[in-house]
Amino acid sequence: MALPVETFFLSPDAQGTLQSQIQQMIARGILSGQFRRGEKLPSTRKLAGHLGVSRITVTIAYTELLANDYLMSKGRSGYYVSENAPSPPSFTASPDQLDAVDWSRAIGQRFSGGVTPRKPADWSSYRYPFIYGQADQTLFDHANWRLCALQALGQRDFSSMTSDYFDRDDTQLVEFIARHTLPRRGITAAPEQILITMGAQNALWLSAQVLLTQRRRAALEDPCYHALRDILVQARCHVTPVRVDQDGMPPEAIPPDSDVIFTTPSHQCPTNATMPMNRRHALLERAREIDALIVEDDYEFETSFLRAPSPALKSLDTDGRVIYVGSFSKSMFPGLRLGYLVGSEPFIREARALRASVLRHPPGHIQRTASYFLSLGHYDALVRRMGNALHERRLRMEEGIAQYGLDLAGQGAHGGSSVWMRAPEGIDTQVLADRLHSKGVLIEPGQSFFGGEERPRNYYRLGYSSIPASRINSGLQALASGIASMTDTGSIPP
Repeated sequence: MALPVETFFLSPDAQGTLQSQIQQMIARGILSGQFRRGEKLPSTRKLAGHLGVSRITVTIAYTELLANDYLMSKGRSGYYVSENAPSPPSFTASPDQLDAVDWSRAIGQRFSGGVTPRKPADWSSYRYPFIYGQADQTLFDHANWRLCALQALGQRDFSSMTSDYFDRDDTQLVEFIARHTLPRRGITAAPEQILITMGAQNALWLSAQVLLTQRRRAALEDPCYHALRDILVQARCHVTPVRVDQDGMPPEAIPPDSDVIFTTPSHQCPTNATMPMNRRHALLERAREIDALIVEDDYEFETSFLRAPSPALKSLDTDGRVIYVGSFSKSMFPGLRLGYLVGSEPFIREARALRASVLRHPPGHIQRTASYFLSLGHYDALVRRMGNALHERRLRMEEGIAQYGLDLAGQGAHGGSSVWMRAPEGIDTQVLADRLHSKGVLIEPGQSFFGGEERPRNYYRLGYSSIPASRINSGLQALASGIASMTDTGSIPP
């Protein structure tokens, strides 16, 4: 790799001859790690012209560095950082050495330190990755996604790739969502009521920022999607967790002073409970009674492989008080970061303006590629393929859970890609997860899903979207052995 000539400059305060200044500049770059071994330096002519010095001055400086083994010459190819050049010192600067700013006072609002856990970056290297929300590369249609991306790069779609939409979105993608995706959930919406977002989490953040203030109250499920709790804490609103039961969020438990209700009725996160129709109507009636809005996160309706999903809460709404959040990232791949908001036009107008001030719009090329993948039928084929694979894996999960005496706390009535589990009382699943790492087993401890001071520590989630069906049984056996080793019985069913 050639070092760009623009990275070289002489300090106006430097001492000594021009030749020594050039030597010091290059040696300092090597010693600091800025210039790495094997990287090519600019030619003597090019560097001399850039620095405004004579070429002979640069040549002499290079020659001295060559003699000291900082540089090496490869004939007519030019000069390179020597493979024998001194190595940069390996140490970490202490905070006091970095700058003199007191960041504990300078930072006006903190966004770090939330409860959302980080999944191991190397999760795919584990033999039994019971991790939720990761893509299985054996199921994804790489070939057709690549063809759609190439089509979106063509001259015909040049403007969709290069244009600054400002606060607009790709018209093809919005039209597909309005005419194909939403009707499957019983929802009718005009293009002005749809906003493309950077995934469902961005949609939730936009909703919280537009609807909540420091004086307003948000009601959310407990347990719930941990990133949502972080979003609401950052919004500085009042937050009330509402403990869910086997049917999801109980409407009667929602505080009367709630302004916004966040819920996952079709597939509660993380318990997988599906809210019955009578409770959905009761939830809408409760929201009407206290004049609250509802944000419905319908994050996993495509994985309904057992039977058709229940109608979305938004489809039952006659007041316009439900804001719908959907995502393609769960059904395609999480790195896509493509979701959407559906709501009344005044709300979408404000959410659109906020999005424009933060990131303007999701990349046009990604939007157009997704619109081709959807409209050409590749997405539906992918969903069917995923549904078949997830159905088989769920059967293996159910068999293994029963065989090894594990305690199932919740699973989706229509499908899904995870199960909600309960370990025996007294077992901390974070400790269990740490012990299972050495056996190649990854699970998700459940504590971060709960709110309040007294959080249950014996729940955990097992995802099966990324683990091959052939490994599920042996992975569950290793999990059961780990649990048994932390109990007094020390035994598991054969």
